Amino acid sequence: MHARLLKMGALDVSKIVQGRQGWRLITCIWLHAGVVHLLINVLCLLFIGIRLEQEFGFVRIGLVYLISGFGGSLMSALFIRSSISVGASGALFGLIGSMLSELITNWSLYANKVAALLTLVFVIVVNLALGILPRVDNFAHIGGLISGFLLGFVVFIRPQFAWINQKRVAPGQETAPVKRKHKTYQYILWLAAVVLLIVGFTVAIVLLFRGYNANDHCSWCHYLSCVPTKKWKCNSSPQTCTVMQQPNTLDLTCDGTGTHHSYSIAGATQDQISQLCNSLCS
Repeated sequence: MHARLLKMGALDVSKIVQGRQGWRLITCIWLHAGVVHLLINVLCLLFIGIRLEQEFGFVRIGLVYLISGFGGSLMSALFIRSSISVGASGALFGLIGSMLSELITNWSLYANKVAALLTLVFVIVVNLALGILPRVDNFAHIGGLISGFLLGFVVFIRPQFAWINQKRVAPGQETAPVKRKHKTYQYILWLAAVVLLIVGFTVAIVLLFRGYNANDHCSWCHYLSCVPTKKWKCNSSPQTCTVMQQPNTLDLTCDGTGTHHSYSIAGATQDQISQLCNSLCS
C-alpha cells in the first residue's frame, strides 16, 4: 500500500525537496488510505459542501477546497518528515474554516449569530482533538483550516442588504442612497486575508523547497498531530535501515524495530531503498 500510494502521488517530503516533485502537494489530496478513509471524507464533504455550494456556487467552493488542500499539504510537509500523507482532510477543514470566516464577515446578516458561532467552534475543536490520534495528519487539518478561514473573508463576502434593495427600487421611489456595496470592516478583513494568504503561501513554499524542517524550531509542535499515551506511541523520527547490497539481493534491517528482510533486487536505487525501508519499518 505504501509503495502504491507513493507511485500514485502521495505526499512525501524527500521526493518533493530532493526530487522537485511539487505536484505531490496537490495529488495527495485525491488519494486515500483505503475505502473507509474515502467514505468518511465523502460523507464529510456532503454534509459541509452542499450547504456552501448552494449559497456560493461551485466555482468559489472549488477554489476554497483546492487552495485549502494545498495549504494543508504545505504545513504537513513542513512538519511530517518520516511518513507519507494522503487524504482530503485539509481541504475539508478549509471548508469548515471558510464557514467560520463567512459568519464573521457577514455577521450582521445572521439571526442566531452566537449559536452559529459556538456550533462551528465546537465542531472545529472536536475534530482537531481527534487529530492527535496516531496515523492522523493533524498538521494538514490545521494548515487547511487556516487557509480556508482566510479564504472565506475573500470569496464569501456578501453585499449589504441596503445596497441590494437600492438596486431593486422601482422607478419613482426614493430611498436613502447607499454608495458602498460592502461595509468598511468587510474591506479591512478582505485586504488583511489577501495579504496573509500571499505572504504565508510564499514563505511556506520557499522554506519547503529549501529543505526546512519546522520541528527544528518548535520542539513541542509534534504534539499537535499526535500525543503519546500508554495505549499508543508516536513515532516522529525518520525510518532508517542498515543496507547490504549483494550482487543479486538487497538485505535491509530496520534500525528501529530490528526487522530484517532480503529482496531479489540487483543494483537498487536510493528511492527503491527508501521505499522498501519505510515499508519494512511500518
